[in-house]
Amino acid sequence: MIVIGGEALVDLVDGNGSLQPVAGGGPFNTAIALGCLEVPVAFLGSISRDGYGQMLAERLVESGVDVSLVRPSDAPTARALVRRQGDGDNEYSFEVEGTSLTDLSPRDLPTLPEDAWALHVGTLSLAIDPPADAYEALVHREAQRRQIILDPNVRPAIFGEVATYRRRFERLVQVADVVKLSEADAAWIYPGLRVDEVIELILGFGPRVISVTRGKNGAVAASGGAFVDVVGVPVTVVDTIGAGDTFGAAFIAALVDEAAFGPQSSRPIDEPVLGRAVAYAVAASAITCTRTGAVPPSRSEIQALLHRSKSGLLRSS
Repeated sequence: MIVIGGEALVDLVDGNGSLQPVAGGGPFNTAIALGCLEVPVAFLGSISRDGYGQMLAERLVESGVDVSLVRPSDAPTARALVRRQGDGDNEYSFEVEGTSLTDLSPRDLPTLPEDAWALHVGTLSLAIDPPADAYEALVHREAQRRQIILDPNVRPAIFGEVATYRRRFERLVQVADVVKLSEADAAWIYPGLRVDEVIELILGFGPRVISVTRGKNGAVAASGGAFVDVVGVPVTVVDTIGAGDTFGAAFIAALVDEAAFGPQSSRPIDEPVLGRAVAYAVAASAITCTRTGAVPPSRSEIQALLHRSKSGLLRSS
């Protein structure tokens, strides 16, 4: 089982002057995506008892996500106002103070199940305190017993001062096994560095593998002995909510399928393995972009898109 720690919130998507409530939050979306890919997964975080919180909890259960680590909260659900941009990207603003997102302290952290082989953290839960101290404490508590997956999923409007965040990020990177970034994340955390320089820098902290999403241009990834550059899959973009979260979930699922990551891992993350995993994740992300909100695909949908598009080939050097 993979435990996903972090926030669950409601995205209020601005469409044609009306606000459509959509279940969201980077860690929440990642848990849903893993559930859709039939990877055993549990969600660890505070979820409100209000109407939005009930919607979030129901979505987790419907997606096959274990909710035994969820902490019920009397605080209201955090909200994100999502404004669609003309290029398919989104602009976010947040209402988090006094919400269920912040209703978690280190003393509230549960004991993880024995079969939990990995812990995934990221997004607002590592940028806002509370609950950032709690999730950082959880990572350091579990790093010797579980594999750690880190996805910063930067939201500049709320992440605060970059130097302060970078210090926390680098503390966590030093105990992480897998790191997933977007180009925008890399540029915000390490301004002035090229993507390849950021990859080299982060690998130097010790992770086994890092992936960097590049929107319509696909993604790149590197391990200690391999580098791949995978082209994007052309699709008609509805919005990009949850695309990066779906990529991260599909990337992990593919590495587990390859026996290159996970409790039974026995293979190195070499170039063929890395290329197939990134191609799978790029296809999964592309499908999510064709839908409103974070609605991740099934395994059969991903395979069908890869077959139709013949995507996933490494970009020519």
